[in-house]
Order: sequence, then C-alpha cells, then structure tokens
Amino acid sequence: MSTFLRDLSLPAVAAGFLAVLISYAGPLAIVFQAGASAGVAQDMMTSWVWAISIGAAVSGIILSCWLKAPIVTAWSAPGAALLVPIFPGITVGEAVAGYLVAAAVTLVIGLSGSFDRLMHLIPRGVAAGMMAGILLQFGTNAFVAMETAPVLASGMVLTYLICRRLCPRYTLILLLLAGIMLTVTLQDTSFSNVDWSLTTPQLITPEWSLTTTLSLALPLVLVNLSGQFLPGMAILHSAGFRVSARPILSVTSLAALPMALFGGINIVVAAITAAICTGEEAHENPQRRYVAGVFNGIFYLLGGLFAGTIVGLFTSLPAAFITVLAGLALLGAIGGNLTTALEAPGEREAALLSFVVTASGLSLFGLSSAFWGVVLGILTHLVLTAAPASKRVRSLKRVPVSNDPEI
Repeated sequence: MSTFLRDLSLPAVAAGFLAVLISYAGPLAIVFQAGASAGVAQDMMTSWVWAISIGAAVSGIILSCWLKAPIVTAWSAPGAALLVPIFPGITVGEAVAGYLVAAAVTLVIGLSGSFDRLMHLIPRGVAAGMMAGILLQFGTNAFVAMETAPVLASGMVLTYLICRRLCPRYTLILLLLAGIMLTVTLQDTSFSNVDWSLTTPQLITPEWSLTTTLSLALPLVLVNLSGQFLPGMAILHSAGFRVSARPILSVTSLAALPMALFGGINIVVAAITAAICTGEEAHENPQRRYVAGVFNGIFYLLGGLFAGTIVGLFTSLPAAFITVLAGLALLGAIGGNLTTALEAPGEREAALLSFVVTASGLSLFGLSSAFWGVVLGILTHLVLTAAPASKRVRSLKRVPVSNDPEI
C-alpha cells in the first residue's frame, strides 16, 4: 500500500476516469442497442451495466496491481455489436449460456499460452500501424464534431493547445473541467434529474442449447480475440509494457464467468481507452502508470454500484463533448504509434498497409479491420523481407565443404 500511495498521481487518476467516461459514453451505447433488440426491461438493462462494470473493475484492479502495468479492461464492444442482429432470435438465457462457453474457451486459450505465441509473430511496426489505424477515426471525429457544435469543439481544442503549452502534465484534467464548464454554459447541460441509488443485479438462468450456444459462443470468442485482445495487447507492447497475455486472458475470463449470470457480456482487455492510460499523459514515468489502471477499475466499481445513476449522468453530456474529449486525449497515442510504425525502414511498407487497412473499417466474414490489418501487414512483411530463392541457392553454394572426417 505504501508503494501505491507513493506512486499515486493526479494525472493517473484523471486518465483512469477519462477512460471510464469514454467507455460509458461510447461503447456502452452498443450494449443498450443489444438490450433494445432483446426487449429487456430497464431493471434488466441496469443489471447488464452492473455486471460489465464490476467485471471490468475487479479484473482491471487485480491485473494492474499484479503486473504493475496499466491494464485497462472493459466489456467486449465487438461482442455487443454481434448481439444486436441476433436478438430477439435467441433468449437472454441462451445468450448467457453463450457468454459462459465463450469465457471458458478464452480461459483455455489464455492458460495454454497460445495467444502469447501469436503476439510474438506480429512485427512491431505492423502492430503499431494497426493501432494507429484504430485510433485515427477518434482523432478525425474530434474535428468533425465542429460541424454540429463549433463553439464547444473549438473551445476545447483551444484549451488543449494552451494546456499543452503551459502545463502539459495536467492537460487532460483541465480539458475535462473546461469541457464540462463549456457544456453547462453553451449547451444548457443539466444534471438535476440524475437519481442516485444503488443497483440491484438480477440473476439470469442459462438456457443451454448446443446449436444456439455454439452459434453465439464461437463467433464471440473470435471477435473478442481479433477485435479486443489483439489490439489491446498491441497497445500495451507498443507503450513498452511487455506483459504476457496469459494472465490477462485468464483473469478477464475468470471475471467474466460469474458476471455472465447477471447479463454481463465477456470482459476483455480494452484497446481504445487503454491508450489513454498507457501514454505519457497518465505519468511521465512508465513505472507509475499502473495507477491509472487501478483507478480505472475503481471508477468502474463506482459505476457498477450506481449503474443506473452513472449511465444517466454520462448520457446527460452532449455527444460532441465526448467525441472531442476522446479525440484530443488520444492524439498522443496516435502520434506515438505512427512514429513506431514508420521508424524501421524494413517494416515501413507493411506497417503502412496495416494502418490503411485498419483505418478503412474493412469487415469480412465477421472479422474486424484490425484483424485484416494485421494479417495483410504480416503477409506484406513476409513477402518483402523474404530472400529470393536464387539468392538463397547462391548463399548455399558459397558455404565451404570440409574434408575433415570428424565433421
């Protein structure tokens, strides 16, 4: 505890809060869409939010303290998107059974260490190109928001520039405060209708059906690995945190199992919001950035306990505020990944292809653009760096042959 208190810093706390804020204001909307497709009542919807928040809180706090790295966890946004067209074709109980199977399969993959071996096969430049492609849309959307809220967006951009010049360490904190003041002043945002009350989760009985369970569980595992764990681990590695995927997949899967019984979709390592907690904005000393992961979990814990209240609070904020805040907060991560992608001449073309494909939003066979960006990036890297067959033959001919009988 004394070490944690020594490492505690206001920028790390702010980074953890911003990551939660952006998650609730952005990816949570997909969960609401899935709930609307399933036709669940508000109490059940609140239970879903409680489950994904508590699961992310527990796994994030444990992993950040254990690995001394800013491990930001969250619910599976690609998985939630997968549910929208499936409901109401299946029941909520059948969905819960699918969550349980998917978490169990991911746990086996994590314990086997096979995902770590996959990560070692990805060139550093290709991984960085993929991450830059994922984050790019958030940076561009910050300025697209000027079309709908020009004064608010311009004021936040100006605040960001001034803070980066005068007090770069506290830029995100001051940007958040200034943005809230601008929304209250310019957008007439009011929090008077927010009702503070503790959440009561609702237990859901799984309904087992082999066909339904597999038709949901297997695609869920695939989109979680390709759309969340792959870019999430790439974010950590590109920021210098060379942590193993084994404990991360294992702990998040263990946290997901009990939360599934309350409607919580699988818990995964975060990708987009993780970039806020792994960069210099969280702390100039990388060894003290794990505090951002811990506080990310603490704020998720509060969000889970007051799920209905927190959701109401965050949905009161205008969409332009969240969009601009996310885009500006991720500028450093975008720049850092682009720098890494382009720094090695031998990997530059493969990294650029990975960046372009990922940024395109391509989706084939239910697999995200991040997956295809990595696949085509690795393929390009292999094609461009492999020695031609004729060169390999000439190299073999130059190897001296010894007449020594002992050889």
